[in-house]
Amino acid sequence: MTSVDAGDTAWMIISTALVMLMTPGLAFFYGGLVRRKNVLSVMMQCFVLVGVISLQWVLFGYSLAFGPDHGGLIGDFSWGLLRGVGLDPNPDYAATIPHQLFMAFQMMFAVITPALIVGAFAERMKFSAFLVFSVLWATIVYDPMAHWVWGVGGMLRELGALDFAGGTVVHINAGMAALAAALVVGKRKGYPDISPPHNLPFAILGAALLWFGWFGFNAGSALGAGGLAVSAFLNTHLAASTAALAWAGLEWIRSKKPTALGTISGAVAGLVAITPASGFVTPMGALGIGVLAGVVCYAAVVVLKVRLGYDDSLDAFGVHGVGGMLGALLTGLWATTAINPAGADGLFSGGGWRLLGLQVAALAGCAAYSFVLSFGLLKLVDRLVGLRVSTDSENIGLDLTQHSESAYTLVG
Repeated sequence: MTSVDAGDTAWMIISTALVMLMTPGLAFFYGGLVRRKNVLSVMMQCFVLVGVISLQWVLFGYSLAFGPDHGGLIGDFSWGLLRGVGLDPNPDYAATIPHQLFMAFQMMFAVITPALIVGAFAERMKFSAFLVFSVLWATIVYDPMAHWVWGVGGMLRELGALDFAGGTVVHINAGMAALAAALVVGKRKGYPDISPPHNLPFAILGAALLWFGWFGFNAGSALGAGGLAVSAFLNTHLAASTAALAWAGLEWIRSKKPTALGTISGAVAGLVAITPASGFVTPMGALGIGVLAGVVCYAAVVVLKVRLGYDDSLDAFGVHGVGGMLGALLTGLWATTAINPAGADGLFSGGGWRLLGLQVAALAGCAAYSFVLSFGLLKLVDRLVGLRVSTDSENIGLDLTQHSESAYTLVG
């Protein structure tokens, strides 16, 4: 017999609201990093997904991701239109909060994940193509992967792969889709000679909102107000802090000056990398993950992208894809059952190589699935409605050509 716990429910309502805030935060983060003629288009792409994906989730997405299992691959449509998703707890997922609250919490993850992909094709995709792609991607890529990792009966959950709050489901998934988008949509006109971010204070505000919301993202994934939530909360903050300093320090060494853009990018990289590990590692493990996230994601953005020549406009792959893969791997090193008995011991905790091997297999399979399916969906949408705006529209800017608005007006 399960019953609703008032404290757990209150914390999860707050966590759900915090994760919802992350998508508008992402809009400010991305909006500040693009050119002024495209700021509204990018913010609109992020913001509209709050409505679009919430509707998809309630109609059938939640049922596909968390509904009764079929072969370890997908849920069925039993919970479509929220049939059977009521105010009593579902002990398979969260025994002390209403089932609808668990559904709503997971909804916010489903909302922000396709929004992360926006960073790869910012400033050049049609709004209509973006909407079609986002709904298809959420249904065909996100929902099945969420079931594999978190759904009862999901194949990766059954194998024992660990992803506490979305390193695989959210960040590797979105990061690989972002790489596919950068390749399919192609480079911005004039790349790499693109003007710098038009409003860094916007980006700093967005990063701060992301950091704030991430406490709900990770600590909320404990699904209760207890010690595990506290551990995930602290680990989240430590990893972000350390990664921000590591990225800024590398800039200081290489370029003689640390930048605000580098510092906030490092913070986000640390948040990404700690996500899969946040409920499984000690604070010292979180510090180690933060340092490595700052260094590795810096290399991916500053070195790898330049050498390979792809135009991932706002580094969705370099931060989220690479950071998510790093975090999944490091979970296999630093995880310990001393923090979470429901997890496993990693290599550094005396658990041997088994967990690390599972983490490698899980991230490789999920990365391949996301890249291949995303690539195919982008090609399909291109055939259906065309992915990219015209050259004239790109030169004018998507704010005016896609939405008939301008973020800034001259007065007098």
